[in-house]
Amino acid sequence: MDANVSKRNELLAQTVIKGLGRRNITAEYAVSREDALAQALAYIGEGSSVTMGGCATAHQIGLNDALTSGNYNFIDRDKAEDRRAAMLAAYDVDVYVASANAITNDGVIVNIDGNSNRTSAIAYGPRHVLFLIGMNKVCGDLDAAIKRARNVAAPINAQRFDINTPCRKTGACADCKSQDTICCNFLITRFSHHPGRMHAILINDSLGF
Repeated sequence: MDANVSKRNELLAQTVIKGLGRRNITAEYAVSREDALAQALAYIGEGSSVTMGGCATAHQIGLNDALTSGNYNFIDRDKAEDRRAAMLAAYDVDVYVASANAITNDGVIVNIDGNSNRTSAIAYGPRHVLFLIGMNKVCGDLDAAIKRARNVAAPINAQRFDINTPCRKTGACADCKSQDTICCNFLITRFSHHPGRMHAILINDSLGF
């Protein structure tokens, strides 16, 4: 990565980390994917039960492989015989891993969901929630974050899951009521009622969608 971009990311991350701290969400900065992986595993801790939704960022930093091969009780919904049971188990794990569709400069986290298993688990259930967030997700304010979630993340995920929505065909949000819409529920995480439950790793890279 260009040194100037990395420096900007480092400085901006400190602003976001302060904003998260004021919202009862602890955070740290990772200078690379490798560092993010090490920090994530340290936070999760060996022997912990852990799961996630379809977190592309986790795959990109190698977390899924590390959890599968390491000393962790990793509930992988994509390999489970009963996918629904695996998804419901998320509400009682030690650590739920997620990313963000967008995050504001002052630490407000925005996610959109179709099945809503991800947004509901972030909001309540798991003992801890670990956010893995590439610096490409940082937006100036809440309006910009919601626009990013709807006009960047959602159309890309529609392509990723090969679903029949207008945004898959046009690349832009149509505020659709399609049966296949993945914008069923919006979760705006502006504060953690339980200190220590949520932790974010801001990663010096362009990750996820």
